[in-house]
Amino acid sequence: MSDPVLGMVMLGSFIFVILLGFPVAFTLMAMGLGFGYLSMHERVFDLLVQRTYAVMANDVLISVPLFIFMGYVIERANILDRLFRSLQLASGGLPGSLAIATLATCALFATATGIVGAVVTLMGLLAFPAMLRAGYDTRIAAGVTCAGGCLGILIPPSIMLILYGATAGESVVRLYAAAFVPGIGLALLYMLYVLGLAVMRPATAPRLPPEERRVPFGAVLLALATSFMPLAALIMAVLGAILLGLATPSEAAAMGALGAVLLAALYRALSFEKLKESVFLTARTTAMVCWLFVGAYIFTSVFGYLGGHHVIEQIFVEQLNLSPVTFLILTQIIIFLLGWPLEWSEIVLIFVPIFLPLLPTFGIDPVFFGVLVALNLQTSFLTPPVAMAAYYLKGVAPPEVRLSQIFAGTLPFVGIVILSMALLYVFPELATWLPAYLYDHAPGVAGENVLEIPEGGFRVDDEMPSLPPLN
Repeated sequence: MSDPVLGMVMLGSFIFVILLGFPVAFTLMAMGLGFGYLSMHERVFDLLVQRTYAVMANDVLISVPLFIFMGYVIERANILDRLFRSLQLASGGLPGSLAIATLATCALFATATGIVGAVVTLMGLLAFPAMLRAGYDTRIAAGVTCAGGCLGILIPPSIMLILYGATAGESVVRLYAAAFVPGIGLALLYMLYVLGLAVMRPATAPRLPPEERRVPFGAVLLALATSFMPLAALIMAVLGAILLGLATPSEAAAMGALGAVLLAALYRALSFEKLKESVFLTARTTAMVCWLFVGAYIFTSVFGYLGGHHVIEQIFVEQLNLSPVTFLILTQIIIFLLGWPLEWSEIVLIFVPIFLPLLPTFGIDPVFFGVLVALNLQTSFLTPPVAMAAYYLKGVAPPEVRLSQIFAGTLPFVGIVILSMALLYVFPELATWLPAYLYDHAPGVAGENVLEIPEGGFRVDDEMPSLPPLN
């Protein structure tokens, strides 16, 4: 069996095994080592050491545990209920005000945490019952909660964009700048949809009773000043430091983690037990991410060594003879379909690198491609059968709420995501304008060490950082 055929057998075997439910990270390593041993024999173990060291020495990944820690501390500081209440008071006069307040809370809280499961679960406990009590249609309330909770994948500081930047060898700062406008735009499209639905079909999203809307203006300002403004200031400080080039993502993440601890202390919600839980959850999540990176790099290294990338390139370039537009559409359809059985981390670390070497051939900016992928991955949490946001919500929803109702509620928001991707195809400046404006005339501002994947994938004899001597 030739090496390219062996590479395609390796890819097909991996998809089959993970669909059986085996752990992804260790399946990647096992597949990489097993198929690598068939082609390069003992040298595959040198590859294992090299790629593991390369992941652990990657400066970009330092920001991952810091942003995760920031999110867990904020989650446990009981800020969400204050934030939702203040935004509910501020939007009380609008049609569908509870749904709009939920989406605004999700957008802000997802920006602060980036942890989809935490946001959906907390909003499922807080906002979802409030909407049901107010007479909202169950499907609308479920769709708003699930779609809003997934915004953290796209809106900076997104963990997904950090992983994509490290995988693609692109500046995380430029990715954040590119994703900022599409992320806020997607949240606004969600709100416009809810507002239009509430106007055309008031029974599905009724207004609040008059007595709940008659709140003194001073009380609204006080609620915003004590809940919305502190969290917004923390987020703007972190994002502003990154986008303006005042700090690298790792430095800004450290500042955000410290700010989250101080904010929790200010709200008198900081305790040793909560801090210990945040550290434990951060360590567990970071370990999962790092093992996924190690497994993905070993897998893609062996896949590239076997010539699997060249087979993919021949299919897309020579046999299908695709134009850049059709290549983009086809890759996004593949990623969309992969989102049904797989989670976003598996797609970004395993399948997206297969397409990255083809981007120069079609003249596609990797930063623009990364924003498209981030938009597309919103659907991986919303489309069955593995719609994790729906399962998170079902776990905390009242027993009478059926999973089929939650799925039905998420489908219009999947359509909005597809619409936003179409808008980005037609108007790519939505993603490219801000990074070009901020950084194209200031070389070096957006730079940070990244681990690049060479065209055609890793090879076992690629130059790697030397291992530190053993004492």
